[in-house]
Amino acid sequence: MFNKVDGPVRLADRVAAMLTEEIESGRLTAGDKLPTEVELVKQLGVSRTVIREAVSRLRNAGLVEARQGRGVFVMPRRTRPLDLEADTEATDTKAKVLQIVEVRRAMEAEAAHLAATRATPADVARMRAALTAIDTAVAAGGDGVEEDLAFHRSIAESTGNPVLVSTVRYLGEVSRGGIRVTRANEARRGDFFEAVRKEHHAILAAIEDGDPETARSAAHRHMEHAAARLQKADPEFWDEAERLDVELDA
Repeated sequence: MFNKVDGPVRLADRVAAMLTEEIESGRLTAGDKLPTEVELVKQLGVSRTVIREAVSRLRNAGLVEARQGRGVFVMPRRTRPLDLEADTEATDTKAKVLQIVEVRRAMEAEAAHLAATRATPADVARMRAALTAIDTAVAAGGDGVEEDLAFHRSIAESTGNPVLVSTVRYLGEVSRGGIRVTRANEARRGDFFEAVRKEHHAILAAIEDGDPETARSAAHRHMEHAAARLQKADPEFWDEAERLDVELDA
């Protein structure tokens, strides 16, 4: 059904776009089952990681659903849902990452504000554990991306607002690559890494103190500084980031 994909564009982007086109064109209709992961790997010539990320994007967009033990099936057509990755007009990694950071700045700040008024001691304990997990992952040579996402999810979950939780989770999924790039940039400089760590702990401290305005300011400042750190990255870093995305997908 499909041809192999290659080229400089991120492979997961291309696979997701290809599968979306199959659905929106009507070649795949409601109730149709996607080829298995193994079949897609063979047909497209990419890794399982690429296929999983592409299918995850289709699920987030409401185009397909996974049915336990049966596979992934095309959902009935409906109003096109929010898809930040498809909606962005940016064509390069830097612009895309910065656009997502702008969206996260507003969302994360409000989540922190609400968390400071609603978080229980158990919620705070989960946030603290998430920050410890970031340090542990980095010390072990990892990038801390999943742990970083878990920290921000724990803040949203403590608000008790399921719409906010779903939105933050969605933003986390679509910005996963951006967070990977952001953390790669921060890892290049010890001052960047330590600044991020302090910003995370400042958010947690304000939430634990029950200070919503300080929590909001700390989260807003964290995302502003994240954008500033990215702006300071030299062109060579962004060239490497483009290659990194492709290599991680390969």
